Amino acid sequence: MATLVTGVTVRRGQGCTLHVFLRCTSPKTVAQSYCWPMHTHGIDRPADLDVVRESYDRVADNYVHMVVTTGIGDIRCHPWLKASIDAFADSVSELGPVLDVGCGPGTVTAYLAERGLDVSGVDLSPRMIENARRLHPQCRFSVASATDLDLDEASLGGVLGWWSLFNLPRDVLPQVLAMFARALKPGGHFITATHVGDGDLARTEAYGGVPVRWTTHKWRPEQLVELIEQAGLRPVAELRLPADEDTGPGVVVMAKRPG
Repeated sequence: MATLVTGVTVRRGQGCTLHVFLRCTSPKTVAQSYCWPMHTHGIDRPADLDVVRESYDRVADNYVHMVVTTGIGDIRCHPWLKASIDAFADSVSELGPVLDVGCGPGTVTAYLAERGLDVSGVDLSPRMIENARRLHPQCRFSVASATDLDLDEASLGGVLGWWSLFNLPRDVLPQVLAMFARALKPGGHFITATHVGDGDLARTEAYGGVPVRWTTHKWRPEQLVELIEQAGLRPVAELRLPADEDTGPGVVVMAKRPG
């Protein structure tokens, strides 16, 4: 069992602030299918789901090219983001299957698989999944929205929403977080990263001027933490990232299901 000190704030280089609360692991293993059926419970379907899917289909190839050629979006090129994913991987490595929700072209999914995790990825965009399967044929990927998943109670050791939940409407995100909390085994961990700010940003182009139609819902860190707590999870770590030349400020939060 590994434990981090409660309530410590650590400030390190590059303007990053890491708030550490508590982390512990409880080894368990379980077998799980990697096919993700559509939900039979009531999560509201976002009104813009189809246009968001079509938008990500249009930008998928440009996004993959950006990741491969510049390293933007690749955690291996961002030490603090990589450290966050490594801490998550250490926490769930013996807890069973891990699901990467909104996996895009599978960069993080593949990294976790290389670390030996039983991980699979799902994404709203069929074109993103085509790229993920091409780039990482050793990994498992499926097309599904976060709002369409039907996850069994206490079936997963870990869930990621890695820069992938900010398109969910503000009234839908709490429903999805509650589903993730139910799906985690006691001691299982959830990690998410998202854009920080107030209000919503309507995007009309992205990744090289490709026309898109989606809304980026920004959250204050304390607002996001409160939603995660209301879903039934206990935050264990928080990393705040300042704006840089590529993107605005962000936050990473990791939480666990008590038990």
